[in-house]
Amino acid sequence: MHIEPGLIAPAKLLFAAAAATAVLACYVPRLLKQPALALRTLLAALFFSVFMQIFHMKAGPSELHFLGAIPLYLSFGFVPTLLGLALGLLLQGLVFEPQDLVHLAVNSLSLMLPLMLMHYGPARRLLGDKDKPVGVATLVKLDTVFYSGVVAMVGFWLALGQTQTALADWASFAAAYLPWLIVEPLFTLAILWLLRPAGALRRYALARLCFDFSLTSRAAQA
Repeated sequence: MHIEPGLIAPAKLLFAAAAATAVLACYVPRLLKQPALALRTLLAALFFSVFMQIFHMKAGPSELHFLGAIPLYLSFGFVPTLLGLALGLLLQGLVFEPQDLVHLAVNSLSLMLPLMLMHYGPARRLLGDKDKPVGVATLVKLDTVFYSGVVAMVGFWLALGQTQTALADWASFAAAYLPWLIVEPLFTLAILWLLRPAGALRRYALARLCFDFSLTSRAAQA
């Protein structure tokens, strides 16, 4: 989902920076109201950075990464994951890929906007019923919405690029994410099962501070 440096004109990068700043400005104040969210944000950023480094490869005009956004979302909550995605990209740029820092806002928006779409759309419907188990089918639907948004955002940035990108190249990038619609839901279900309330972790105050356990009991029933 990375947009390679040099593809987007500086003026459009300023637009992306302004948009990303506006999104972050809406949610960063919540960290002041709920200090526990700050710790979860740091953890989400750390795990996200690890996920990206575990697997990444060139895919068409962009890159294919294991993002792990849905397991982060269900483990840490919406706001920590949203902010953690941007912070994780910053961490990755500072430590592993300094050349990606020029497109930090672009790449952050490519993840944050699909997560917002998923959170305020299907997640409310699919996860709103507290008596309904969270199974593989639900997770596939969430992943489908999120990754479709990521693919669409990459297409949007490519359309704004200074050089023309063939539709076939973008399609090859989109197709590369299809396997994650199988792999990530199973990974997510395993994470939620490990964090289920019946387990030992929830007995500890630090664990309750670090993780959002609201969905794990339902995953245990799936």
